Amino acid sequence: MQQKNYFLLALYFTTRFIFPNFCSGQEASKNTAEVRGFVYEEKKREPVIFTNVYLEGTNFGASTDVNGYFSITKLPAGKYVLAVSYIGFDTLRTNIQLSDGQKLTKQLFLKERIEELESVEIFGNKINKAVEVRTSVSSISAREISQLPSVGGTPDIAQFVQTLPGVVFSGDQGGKLYIRGGAPIQNKVLLDGMTIFNPFHSIGLFSVFDIDAVRNIDVYTGGFNAEYGGRISAIMDIRTRDGNKNNLSGNFSMSPFTSKLMLEGPIFKSVPGEYSSSFILSGRTSYLDKTSKSFYRYANKDGLPYHFNDLYGKATFAAAGGSKFSVFGFNFSDDVLFDSPLNLSWNNKGFGSNFIILPDENSVVINGNFSFSDYRIDLGEKSYQPKNSEISAFNMAFDFTYFIGKNEMKYGVDLTGLHTNFNTFTINGLKFNQENYSAEIGSFITYKIISGNLVFEPGIRGQFYHSYMHMNIEPRLGLKYSFTSDFRIKAAGGRFSQSIIGTDTDRDVVNLFTGYLSETEDLDDIDGKKVDSKLQTANHFVAGFEYDFLDNFEFNLEGYLKDYDQLVHVRRDRLYESQSVFITETGIAKGIDFYVKYDHNRKYAWVGYSLGFVERNDGKMTYFPNYDRRHSVNLITAYKFGKNNRWEVSARWNYGSGFPFTRTKGIYEQLEYYSGIGGDWWKENGNLGIQYEELNGGRLPSYHRLDVLIKRKFIFSKYNILEVNAGATNVYNRENIFYFDRIRYERVNQLPIMPNVGLVWNF
Repeated sequence: MQQKNYFLLALYFTTRFIFPNFCSGQEASKNTAEVRGFVYEEKKREPVIFTNVYLEGTNFGASTDVNGYFSITKLPAGKYVLAVSYIGFDTLRTNIQLSDGQKLTKQLFLKERIEELESVEIFGNKINKAVEVRTSVSSISAREISQLPSVGGTPDIAQFVQTLPGVVFSGDQGGKLYIRGGAPIQNKVLLDGMTIFNPFHSIGLFSVFDIDAVRNIDVYTGGFNAEYGGRISAIMDIRTRDGNKNNLSGNFSMSPFTSKLMLEGPIFKSVPGEYSSSFILSGRTSYLDKTSKSFYRYANKDGLPYHFNDLYGKATFAAAGGSKFSVFGFNFSDDVLFDSPLNLSWNNKGFGSNFIILPDENSVVINGNFSFSDYRIDLGEKSYQPKNSEISAFNMAFDFTYFIGKNEMKYGVDLTGLHTNFNTFTINGLKFNQENYSAEIGSFITYKIISGNLVFEPGIRGQFYHSYMHMNIEPRLGLKYSFTSDFRIKAAGGRFSQSIIGTDTDRDVVNLFTGYLSETEDLDDIDGKKVDSKLQTANHFVAGFEYDFLDNFEFNLEGYLKDYDQLVHVRRDRLYESQSVFITETGIAKGIDFYVKYDHNRKYAWVGYSLGFVERNDGKMTYFPNYDRRHSVNLITAYKFGKNNRWEVSARWNYGSGFPFTRTKGIYEQLEYYSGIGGDWWKENGNLGIQYEELNGGRLPSYHRLDVLIKRKFIFSKYNILEVNAGATNVYNRENIFYFDRIRYERVNQLPIMPNVGLVWNF
C-alpha cells in the first residue's frame, strides 16, 4: 500500500510541477481559437490517418491520428485557409474564419487522385517524423502489406510482420513470433483495445486478422510509452476500419489455401452533416488439409494437417461532430492433426465496444473500450495424458487526450480481469491443475513536449496486481532531436512488468502448446528458495537515428538492450509434489536492427537486417533459448507496370541463421521398474532413453526461402475489379529443418516449394 501512495504522490507532483500552466492554459484558450475535426476519404468515408492538416502561410499545423482526428490549438482570431495534403488524394483547401475562444469542428473529405504526386508524401512524412518520437515503432498500412508476395495471393499480417527487423519467426509450421528477445507470452497483441491471446494460426503463414478490415498496425518492438502495460517485451496494436459509409461493397478471394468473403456498407442511409453508420463483416476458411492431398501430396502423403476458420464483424455509429460508438465480435478457431497420434485445437471468441467523444467546449478527446474474450487450447496425445488451458478476460479502459498548442497530454486508466484454468501432466506422470482469478489496474500519464527541434515525451505508469497486492511503478521516457529535416536521433526506455505466465519453456525446440496462468501460487529459484516478487520484470534501453536521403530513401538504425531481471518458467525437472512448478530466471536480449526502404511511384524495395543475442540464466547455468537467432536478413521488392498499374510483380527473400538445439550424446534402455524393487528387471522391457549434451549447445542449419508473386488486374468498372495472381512459396525448394525426431531418428522439414494461383474480386 505504501507503493500505491508513492504512485499517487508521483502523479500529483507530476501534474503540479511539470504542468503548472495547464489550468491557466485552459483559461488562456478563451482568448485564442481552435480548429479540429476529422479527415476522411470521400469514396468510403474511412478516416485518413497520419496526414497533415495545416493553415497555409503560417506555422500552425497538426497530423491526424489513427482515427483521422486533428486539433490545432492556440490560434489567433482571423481568416485562414485550412489545407490537407496526402499521397494519392487531391490537396483540399477550405476558407475558415475564427473568433476569440471559438472551437471550430470540421469534417474534411479528400478525393482520390489518379496521378500521384510523390512530393506531397515526402513532405508529409518528414513532418510526422519530426514531431513524433516513435522509437522502436513500425507503423504498417494495408498498402505496404499488399506489396509483399503473399501465400495464396492474399496479403496477411503474419507474413509481413516476419520481415520487420528484430522479429524472429520460428518457422512455417507451428511458427511463433519472438520480438527482440521476447517470447510470445511477453508480447501483447491488441485488436481495437482487446487482448488477443493467440493471433497466429498453427501454420505460421496466416494470422487471425483480415487485412482488408485493418486500418493500421503499430508494432512496438521495445521501449513503448506508458499508455501500454502488462507485458515486458513488445506490443502489436491493430486498429480496424469502420466500413464503407456510402455504398455496399466487398471482396471475395480464393486460392488452394483459403477462401474469404468480406462485406461492408451503411447500416442505414447517412444524413450528410448529421450522422452515419456502417458495418464490416469478414469470414475466412482454410481447406489446405483437403487440397494438399491433391496439389501438395509431395509435401505430405496424407496431406498437410492444418485447418482454421476466422469470423469477424463490426458496426459503427457516428454523430455529426465526429463522436462515434462501435461494437465488434469475433470467433477464431484452429485444428491440427499431425502424423503422430497428436491433435491440437484451439478456439478464441469474444466481443467488445469502443467509443470516441469530442466535447464541444473542451480541447480534449475521450476514448474508451470494453471487451470480453475466452480462449481455450487442447492438446490430445495417445502416449501421454492430455493438456488443456483456458483463459477468460474482460477489459475496460478510458483515456483523455488534451491538445495544448503543439504539445499533447494523455492520461487514462484500465481494468483487466482474468480467469485461467490449466491442466497437464509432467513427463514424470505428476498431475498438475491450477485455476486462478486475478485483476490488474493500470493508470498512466504522458506528456509530449515539442520545443524547437526537440521532442520530449516523459511518462509514468502504475500497474497494480491485485493477486499480489503489489503496485509496480514504471517510468517511461522517449526523446527525439532533429538536426536537419532529414537527420534525426532518438532514444527510449522504461520499466515494464507482467504477471501472466506461459506454460511452455524457452528450452523446447518446438512449442505447439502454450497454456496460460494469470499468477503463480508458489515460486522458487533453482536452489528451491522462495522469491519475494512473483512478477516478471524488465528494463528497456533503445537508441538510434533516422536518415532520409535522395528524396525517396529512408534509413533507420537502432541498438537495444532488454534486461530481464526476473523471468518465470516451468520447472522441467520437477520430480516431487513438494517442488514448485515454476522457477525464476534472468535474461539479456541485445542487438542492432536497421532497414533501408525505397518507395517511389511504381517501385518499392526494402532491405532489413538484425543482429541479436539472447541469453537466459537459471542461477546455475547460462544458456541460449530456442529462438536465439544471431542473423536475420529480409529483402523485398515490388514493381507495378502497364496501363493503370494493372500488372505487379514482387519477391521476398528471407535468411535466418540457425536456432540453438541440444545434441544427443547417446541412447540407452531406460527401465521404469513397474514391478517394484523386488521385481525381475532382467525380464522387463525398457523404453528408449536419451542422454543429452550441453543444453542448446548446438546450432541447427540456417533457414532461407524465396517467395515470388505476379498479379494482373482486370478493370471492368470503377467498382468491379478482378485480380488474378500466381506465385510460389520456397521457389528453390530449400529443405529448411522443422525439428529432428530423436526417437524415429529422422529429420522433419518445413514446407517445400508450394506453387499457387488465386483470384480476388473487388466489388
